[in-house]
Amino acid sequence: MVISLRKACPGPVIKAEVGDTIQVTFANKASWPFSIQPHGVFYRKLSEGTPYQDGLLRNGASVKPFGNFTYHWTVPLHVGPTASDPPCLTWMYSSAVDPTRDTNSGLVGPLLICRPGTLNERNQQKGIDKEFYLLFGVFNENLSWYVNTNQKYLKYTLGKEEPFEDHIFKESNRMHAINGFLFGNLPLLDMCKGDTVSWHLLGLGSETDVHGVVFQGNTILMNGMRRDTASLFPHTFTTALMQPDNLGTFGVYCQTSNHYQYGMKGRYSVQQCGKKAYFPDQQYGAARTFYIMAEEVEWDYAPERSWELERHNSSGEERYGEVFLSRENGRLGSKYKKAVYREYTDGTFKTPKSRTGAEEHLGILGPFLWAEVGDVLNIVFRNKASRPYSIHAHGVLEKNNRGSKTALPGEIVTYQWDVPERSGPGPNDSACLCWIYYSTVDRVKDLYSGLVGPLKVCRKGTLDSDGRRRGVSNEFALLFLVFDENQSWYLEENVKTYVQGDWNRSHQQDEEFVESNKMHAINGKVYANLPGLIMYKGDVVNWYLLGMGQEIDVHTVHFHAETFIYRNGKSYRADVVDLFPGTFEMVEMQAGNPGTWLLHCHVADHIHAGMETLFTIRPSQDAKSTIKTTETSEEKSMGTSGEKSFSHDIVLFGSTLDPGHVEAAIITLAIAGIVLFLTASIFLGVIIHLKRQKRLRRNKRSILDESFKLMRSQKHDL
Repeated sequence: MVISLRKACPGPVIKAEVGDTIQVTFANKASWPFSIQPHGVFYRKLSEGTPYQDGLLRNGASVKPFGNFTYHWTVPLHVGPTASDPPCLTWMYSSAVDPTRDTNSGLVGPLLICRPGTLNERNQQKGIDKEFYLLFGVFNENLSWYVNTNQKYLKYTLGKEEPFEDHIFKESNRMHAINGFLFGNLPLLDMCKGDTVSWHLLGLGSETDVHGVVFQGNTILMNGMRRDTASLFPHTFTTALMQPDNLGTFGVYCQTSNHYQYGMKGRYSVQQCGKKAYFPDQQYGAARTFYIMAEEVEWDYAPERSWELERHNSSGEERYGEVFLSRENGRLGSKYKKAVYREYTDGTFKTPKSRTGAEEHLGILGPFLWAEVGDVLNIVFRNKASRPYSIHAHGVLEKNNRGSKTALPGEIVTYQWDVPERSGPGPNDSACLCWIYYSTVDRVKDLYSGLVGPLKVCRKGTLDSDGRRRGVSNEFALLFLVFDENQSWYLEENVKTYVQGDWNRSHQQDEEFVESNKMHAINGKVYANLPGLIMYKGDVVNWYLLGMGQEIDVHTVHFHAETFIYRNGKSYRADVVDLFPGTFEMVEMQAGNPGTWLLHCHVADHIHAGMETLFTIRPSQDAKSTIKTTETSEEKSMGTSGEKSFSHDIVLFGSTLDPGHVEAAIITLAIAGIVLFLTASIFLGVIIHLKRQKRLRRNKRSILDESFKLMRSQKHDL
């Protein structure tokens, strides 16, 4: 392969199979020294594209302008896809003379390494109808080799002599791009319904390049798990498979809210094409209807602050919470006007559906919607708020609307969400998947205004008639999000309502004021104000964890004193799960350690800002008297547990046990008795065997003695 450098972004696709040798002739026709440094292949030092400060000259490490160099790479077995990987691994190559300036100048391209026999004679993947390569990165033109040239051109066209050093100018040179294109200028990616599409996703950039790549309208498979979002970071790469079943033009974009606002979005199109779909038409069964209203409320992020003082052991102005919860110095405090989704009993929207004790933890979230594969969800949405809103869900097939139907204030709109097989768990997923829904009239401002909720989709037969997973005691949905109230629709109203004293509009740009309005919340509560996370020892608990937000929304969710099982192609045990904007994870826990424990994001700044709450595991004997009692607050539940009846308890070996534990104790004793019996039998068998061996040895000695006596007697006679 010959690569001629003309500032293409990204470069040509390089493909190879395990066992191949790759020869790349690099012609540098640019004005700076550059190189090619690959990921995912094997090479000798002479073919390395990175210079070292060791005094040794390696021509491939820095190819001078108008120079040429041929790189030799090999693909041994140990760099190829494993049995758990997709047939082809996505990698990247880039220039590494100056890795920061070179890549911000555009020198980067995709590299594909496949199993033997994966590629056909045209170098295309067998069984794949379309291949797309997407590079997500914030190109910082301030760090490009060509920044001075670009500024000279700008000075010439604008007639401006003073230097471009202000913050706004530098920010304008940070291009939030997909393959170097912004705001939908990426050429339309077209495919046919039923095609098998291979997406090869690459990440590039700096610490701000936290990307949640969303495929609107369809879902993808990664490692056998069903998703519609892939997480990318600098120099990380992902391969995803899609079989689109939803006709139309859809967005492919970064879920990170400021990246979306700054243009990191493109489009793909699914056409009928007259070809027969690979998969049969989905047959739908149960239709479930939810009545949801958007209503405006006063929301308090921290109605109780005593825990914050005790936890952080500080007082007065030194308290971390003062930054976010105080109303001094022109700050708003903990209360804000917000819009929320709330469920009603029917289409009259007169009677709100009361939240049970199992739903108390939802906080600011809308109702916990649910479906099984093959269901149809009808969402009857009434907008009681003062501005237009909508409801859009990830993962489902939005019939004839794609979330674009907007409800004006006072209007009622009905959405139909179909739940085909591709909306449910993949082969390596658990029985239930976690999705999310929110308003998309302005997907950033609507979210920060409070309109968001959880959705779970499970395999057929997993849920009971009330939507609870069979065999699971508790299901909790938690949204980890820094609510940026500066981007809420209600900021002006909140300023008028909650600011004490004189107010100047210029204060809205004050850094301290802006920071004070970033509420690091779990379900809209900070500093352990979220109630309802109560379970019992031995309970099987499903946690549905949701990540949304901006670059700062990188969360490491830590459960103190407990571990859980999570899926990533296989099952793994951990006590921390990573969340990023657009990632939704479900983990399974068996509660085993009674007590009240911390659950928080372990990012230090987020801890200080209050992204923490508590969950309580009660001793299992309390469960028998209270498990079927629905409470509306933690205090009421605690009171109920103290009223335990002992009328059916049984005294066993001096201990008082309930019937359920007596049965368990008897089974345990029976097992222990069997083990002891087997141990004693083995021990007795060993003793008998040793005695027999001892008797045999005695008999042998007697026979030998008699033989010797006989021989001596015969010898004496002779």
